[in-house]
Amino acid sequence: MKLTAKPLAILVFVLMFGGILLSAALNLWNTSSTKIPAKFKEGELAGTYNPADIRGSYKFGEVSDLFGVPLEDLKVAFSIPGTANPAETQLKTLETQFAGAPQEIGTDSVRYFVAFYNGLPIDLTTDTYLPLEAAQILKSKGKLTADQLAYLEKHTVDVKAGTASTPAPATTPVPGAATAVTEHTSTPGLIVGKTTFHELLDWGVTKESIEKVLGGAMPLPSAIIKDYASSKGLEFSTLKTALQAEVDKVKK
Repeated sequence: MKLTAKPLAILVFVLMFGGILLSAALNLWNTSSTKIPAKFKEGELAGTYNPADIRGSYKFGEVSDLFGVPLEDLKVAFSIPGTANPAETQLKTLETQFAGAPQEIGTDSVRYFVAFYNGLPIDLTTDTYLPLEAAQILKSKGKLTADQLAYLEKHTVDVKAGTASTPAPATTPVPGAATAVTEHTSTPGLIVGKTTFHELLDWGVTKESIEKVLGGAMPLPSAIIKDYASSKGLEFSTLKTALQAEVDKVKK
């Protein structure tokens, strides 16, 4: 049977939109993206959302719903401006908000805050910093393990004072108490907010490896990686993770 143009057009229309209607009826059609983080696969936490999979595109409202952290606590912890709607604010905006902080405050910081708040495991071999306000909330409301509390004591940034914190060596942490602050020096071989491309080269990472991660030409060696990410509309934490992997390769 040979179809003319008009019947053929009708058939295409029916097949296309009929399929959509059927999918909608079966709850298979979804025009909006659904943010669902990965879950722990083993042990007692199997089936629980893993905060390490929180992305910069997530909104604070979504983090609150997924992980049961009160939105107000997230707002205070990360000093979300009063003019902004916390529920609709994306995590990746923290990199711009805290651009002047002595240490990077971004999506990684939210991952650690959520993990510490709920007593969930997360990698403690990294250098991820949290604002002083976040640390105070965690000491008051969080389900911190002893190792997590020790990590927090060494990775708190007083953004207003412009310094990073380390614990007083012979004192016992007091829940809710403000952390004493002293200047922090970055560790060689560990990418932080002020690390430059020149430092990557000094650590043994080749220009070719850097450009493979960037997907293009490396900027001037003196350029700060975080500033480069901002200029390209990239999430610094994602770029940092990829470049840190290259650093770790040459350190082995």
